[in-house]
Amino acid sequence: MGKITGFLEFDRKVEAYAPVEERVQHFKEFSLRLPEKEIKDQGARCMDCGIPFCHSGCPLGNLIPDFNDAVYKGKWNKAADILHATNNFPEFTGRLCPAPCEEACVLGINEDPVTIENIEKMIAETAFEKGWIKPEPPKTRTGKKVAVVGSGPAGLAAAQQLNRAGHLVTVFERDEKAGGLLRYGIPDFKMEKHIIDRRLNVLEAEGIEFKCGVNVGIDVKGEELQNDFDAIVLCGGATIHRNLPIEGADLKGVVQAMDFLPQNNRRVDGTTTFENELLATGKDVVVIGGGDTGSDCIGTSFRHGAKSVSNFEIMPMATAERPEDQPWPFWPMRLRTSSSHKEGAERFFSISTKRFEGDKDGNLTGLVTSEVEWIKEPGKSMVLKEVEGTEKEWKCDLALLALGFTGSEMTIAEQLGLEADGRTNIKATEKDYMTNVPGVFAAGDQRRGQSLIVWAISEGRQAAYHVDTYLMGASELPLKGEGDLPRV
Repeated sequence: MGKITGFLEFDRKVEAYAPVEERVQHFKEFSLRLPEKEIKDQGARCMDCGIPFCHSGCPLGNLIPDFNDAVYKGKWNKAADILHATNNFPEFTGRLCPAPCEEACVLGINEDPVTIENIEKMIAETAFEKGWIKPEPPKTRTGKKVAVVGSGPAGLAAAQQLNRAGHLVTVFERDEKAGGLLRYGIPDFKMEKHIIDRRLNVLEAEGIEFKCGVNVGIDVKGEELQNDFDAIVLCGGATIHRNLPIEGADLKGVVQAMDFLPQNNRRVDGTTTFENELLATGKDVVVIGGGDTGSDCIGTSFRHGAKSVSNFEIMPMATAERPEDQPWPFWPMRLRTSSSHKEGAERFFSISTKRFEGDKDGNLTGLVTSEVEWIKEPGKSMVLKEVEGTEKEWKCDLALLALGFTGSEMTIAEQLGLEADGRTNIKATEKDYMTNVPGVFAAGDQRRGQSLIVWAISEGRQAAYHVDTYLMGASELPLKGEGDLPRV
């Protein structure tokens, strides 16, 4: 530990944002990096806890006190090695992770927690700027061939780990470019896509082959993969969106978030022609769903020039502080206000959409809601009940449904004869990540259901270990908590 009294001397600081009136004019990132001195001070706040609960808060098991100490001492190269020992893509997580590690920080019991996420991002960016992140292809090849289906964070992590073990890895992606939801779900104002391309260049130089525009299950059948590869890792994500089965749901103007957001990412990338243009320009927008995807829709709508943006959440408004039944170090369901919310969205809680209304041409013109309350009945879980007399009509030209996902598409799973659970997640236990078909593995959202980017990377890393063990009888790849210093 570098500075024993650091947590007493320095207050928590996080990256600031460019003013709202500036940032809504473009789709570029708008966070303002902390000066190096201030990042070092934030590293000094780490307490060298006897039991660092941040480790357990992080699904990757990042060695957080170790890289905090290295940053405080100005040993950036060492910090980069420590961080990459457990996290293949800290430049992604440093931008996109909700930082469960910070909620588990011991300092956070009675003070503001350490600024772990900003430190992580600064380490990654410094490593790229200094040229420390270079392609490191394996010294020997095993001759074993592995197909990774899906190029989101789980697929990319699995691919890099398996390539490091010496296997010949091919990543299949049905979209035109690799990255999965990182590229076609996350708005550019949260992560510009050159950040993905920068890392993909490294992976390709290390020997990983990417085949984009190939829809596995349609363009390439499951039997072909089994014939051509020694192992298959399915990392296709949870892509089946949840619908809102109410009157008027088929009106023009009722749009799924995961149609709206990917189209905008393609627009920012240079695509100019779409069969059905989805724009919020000049419209009264209602975003239904209070999670991260809903927040992304809000920020995108403001950048389109929406007339107004309202956000509906069926759950009650959470408290700003930890609920009493969610004590440290558990992840608390507290009220979270994103940068997009602060750009002018009006938020409404405990509200349910009853029906959409349209004109004679089938265009959305408004919607009707009612207030709801959650009631705890004896011997039952919470029950949702409508509050009588609270119906309200809203003007709305564009309703964006950000209601989460119910599972993964099962075409390839059916072709391979894989078992699924009740939510159409592929069955594969954490014991070895293998499905009921030998040699076929699953990881990420396609295995565990919709989750966080850190869980996706963790799943890809863990699955890679078990794939390597299946192919070789044993593996030198790290399991969670072990790390792999130095980076090889």
